Amino acid sequence: MSSITADELNLLIEQTYKVEKEFTQLKESYTHLQDTVEKVVEFLPNAIWILNEDGEVFLQNSQAKALSELLGLLKSKNDDYEVSFNKRSYLIKSSSYQDKYMLSATDITEQKRKENLATMGQMAAHLSHEIRNPIGSISLLSSTLIKRVIPENIPLVEEIQKAVYRIDRIIKSSLMFAKGIEPNITPFMWSELMESLNMAIGYYAYSKDIKFIFPSQKFILSADKDLLEMLFSNFILNAIDAIELDENEEGVVEVIYKADEKYHIFVIYDSGVPIEDKKELFEAFKSTKVKGNGLGLVLSRQIAEAHGGSVALLEGAKKGFEIRLLK
Repeated sequence: MSSITADELNLLIEQTYKVEKEFTQLKESYTHLQDTVEKVVEFLPNAIWILNEDGEVFLQNSQAKALSELLGLLKSKNDDYEVSFNKRSYLIKSSSYQDKYMLSATDITEQKRKENLATMGQMAAHLSHEIRNPIGSISLLSSTLIKRVIPENIPLVEEIQKAVYRIDRIIKSSLMFAKGIEPNITPFMWSELMESLNMAIGYYAYSKDIKFIFPSQKFILSADKDLLEMLFSNFILNAIDAIELDENEEGVVEVIYKADEKYHIFVIYDSGVPIEDKKELFEAFKSTKVKGNGLGLVLSRQIAEAHGGSVALLEGAKKGFEIRLLK
């Protein structure tokens, strides 16, 4: 057996160190690559699972961890498909590479909601156009009829007029929701708007003794009077409905006015039953009321925003809303 010379031993040691250095560099590169992949996966806006061939999770991001129960509902499909989970909708996509299988889940709930709202808005607009002409005829005929009937039948005709007024409001709301808000700004006195609101209250059917308190100040609004009439009447009529559901036989609807350098500020309070679901308060076509069509508060907010303002629910002992309109 030949012995190893000193030079050969030094060369072997050098090669060992070189191999170890290359291995360390390769390991560092792999670790860096793995970290980069994990960061990319984490950065993606959807839930990502990468599975081994035995179905075990090899890699996942935080969104996937939060939807761990959803993973058990997913199936291996080549085509994209939708899954409903915890009242949310997800678009599922999948792909495979070598021994790894990847699944992604994208939350499309908001997208589907907007698509459904657009479809419902188009349907509502079509139905409103179809209903508008016969409703106009009924309104005209009832106005003529009330002048001719015997006094005992006048209340019946008035009930017909109230029903027609309510249908007309629904038609206007539906068309406005479908077409969008386009205010025609002109100056007018608050007293003119208050007169229109009193007329709307007179056409609305309710059984309890309700006291209405309106601002007594004299001030000018630069806005679309018809749109503001719809905005305020939505809140006032909602307040009437809430009082009708209350145990008391009396109620109060109060509108308070103040102003700062930039806004007209109105606060509307009522003594009716509390709001059931605050989360869906401004959701279109969602209403907890028997009489509601789910558009009133949505349109009210849109009208306020079209006037450079806002609508907000007030948190406190008294149930109320704050309406801001740009001066």
